[in-house]
Amino acid sequence: MRYYRVHTSDCAYLTGQPRGIFTTVGKLVDAKVLTEEEEREYWKNREYFEDKLPVPDFYAKNNPDGAITWFKDSEAGNGIWEEMTFYRDMCRKYGVKLYLSECYEIPGEVVYEDEFQIAVKNQRADAGIETSELKL
Repeated sequence: MRYYRVHTSDCAYLTGQPRGIFTTVGKLVDAKVLTEEEEREYWKNREYFEDKLPVPDFYAKNNPDGAITWFKDSEAGNGIWEEMTFYRDMCRKYGVKLYLSECYEIPGEVVYEDEFQIAVKNQRADAGIETSELKL
């Protein structure tokens, strides 16, 4: 199965891995970059995705293993990515360069899985991950 992440080149302190698109747009909100209207839309989108896309329980524990999530190349995983137009639009509008990382094997030790995604820790150096700029 193919697994993929959409992220920036900026690495998160906790995981040492590039920040995913959800966190990236959240950081724009924290920095007060978005307009008031966009911020309201952000909170609507965040509520929607937290309702539809399961939030792995390790986040409630402050992600002690430094796990990162990868979408599954599946109907559910691809469907949720297609719905994330607001996040892509905000990155495009505010000049955030995004990258797509892909691999065809599980890239580390699985600590969580649902129909949309997996979360792994201890990402393997030999996982065969290919990364390219994502054109928005």
